[in-house]
Amino acid sequence: MLAYRMTNWGAPPETVTLPDPEPGPGEVLVRVAGCGLCRSDLTMRHLPAAAGEALGWRMPFTLGHETAGWIADTGEAVALVSPASCGTCRWCLRGQDSGCPHGLAGRGYGRDGGLAEYVLVDDRRALLPLGDLDPRHAGPLTDAGATAHHAVRRVLPRLGPGATAVVIGAGGLGAFAIQFLRVLTAAEVIAVDPLPARRSHAETIGAHQSVAELPKRWKVEVVLDFVGTDETITAGVRAVGTGGAYGLIGSAGGRLGGPWFSTLPRDGEVFTFQGSSIADAQDVIALARAGLIRNQVQEFGFGEIDRAYGEMAAGTVAGRAVIVL
Repeated sequence: MLAYRMTNWGAPPETVTLPDPEPGPGEVLVRVAGCGLCRSDLTMRHLPAAAGEALGWRMPFTLGHETAGWIADTGEAVALVSPASCGTCRWCLRGQDSGCPHGLAGRGYGRDGGLAEYVLVDDRRALLPLGDLDPRHAGPLTDAGATAHHAVRRVLPRLGPGATAVVIGAGGLGAFAIQFLRVLTAAEVIAVDPLPARRSHAETIGAHQSVAELPKRWKVEVVLDFVGTDETITAGVRAVGTGGAYGLIGSAGGRLGGPWFSTLPRDGEVFTFQGSSIADAQDVIALARAGLIRNQVQEFGFGEIDRAYGEMAAGTVAGRAVIVL
């Protein structure tokens, strides 16, 4: 089979030919229909060996953590849970598997992922039935969708009638967050993005308004930052009113400076996380099956992976880039 793999630390990925995997006891073979691309894949290309090995990653491995396809034996359409978890630790037993300490290495990040014709699944908790959803396009629901859902679920108690929620960055994750906010809350939803096309799209999927940048005078109940630069973090925290919440989901590497008593929201909350829970992914798939959210994707063929990553890095992809097989 063809697979798009990281072959060495600091080296670009390459397409290789591997034997088709054969499932062992307790394993399930999935024929991949489509795999979404994520900006974190670009970060992996530059990860030094010491950092990757500290996470428990093993070279070589196949990229791709937004995977959906068909169970090879039965033909059932499934998506695969994006983050890894053990299922037995105290976090997993509470249903908070996104906090699992065994989740630092997983499918597509340190272990073989879905940018291949087949992928092995060794944990049946990871198999999410899709029903009538198209598995070629469903992969982003498990990461971009589920991560955005995790953020929105955390701030729901603050978003009653009359509240305002700001989404910074209306790209792949932010577009999902806008839709979840509209479906799950009565809040006014404002999208912030410098790109006119993204602002226009944000309004078509439910944002009440969109702006190029946050005005300094705003004080709102919730800000969800899907960018994470110094500028967006500073502006986002500043925009949170008393008792509100700022959530950092974007991974641009920015920092927040300044004295806590004049920087942080009074009686509020600042939080950050990566990933999502299995329950988040299940909820997102249910919303998609009910027709309550749109999953906008742009298809690329397997031979176009490098071009797709390039367009994603340039910010020119409409929605989420998906490699279809």
